[in-house]
Amino acid sequence: MGELPNAVVKRLLSRHGDGLRVSGGALDRAVEAAEAYLGALARLAAESARNDRRKTIMETDIDKARARLGPVA
Repeated sequence: MGELPNAVVKRLLSRHGDGLRVSGGALDRAVEAAEAYLGALARLAAESARNDRRKTIMETDIDKARARLGPVA
């Protein structure tokens, strides 16, 4: 089971999916995909912070990580 709350992901899917309903299987896949993206983002952001000899992930680290991951939307 994922760490992201299903209700939050379901609400986002519905809101950005023109109000369509979301099946249970689709919700599971979306949670899995979101967690995978956030995990990759966190790893790259942490690498950026460590390279700058910091123990705190900053906004610039997130920006750099997003640039490395490529466009999502």
